[in-house]
Amino acid sequence: MSDLGRKSVGDQLQEKATPDSQKSTTDKIGENVTGASDKVAGSVQPEGDKSTTQKASDTTRNTTDSAQNKGGSYADSAKETTGNLAQSASDTLNSAADAVKGTGNTK
Repeated sequence: MSDLGRKSVGDQLQEKATPDSQKSTTDKIGENVTGASDKVAGSVQPEGDKSTTQKASDTTRNTTDSAQNKGGSYADSAKETTGNLAQSASDTLNSAADAVKGTGNTK
């Protein structure tokens, strides 16, 4: 049973259990729309008005969203660090090549 205006936990589980390859484009769009509206409804509905299952569902979703956001920021940070290291290595090699050629500034 779901709270008024909320997607039932059973529907959420069924959507997660069905592989995307077995879903039509319409199914995927529908899931995204109802999932987004359920997320909004869950954020504005007071905790005291939620059923136990909806509380658990919202907590699980919020934990998953948080982990995904952190994972994305960690991945972005790793990409930036890798890019900076690559640029530093390139600069160092270019400086070494210039020094060997005698065209670089030696300090």
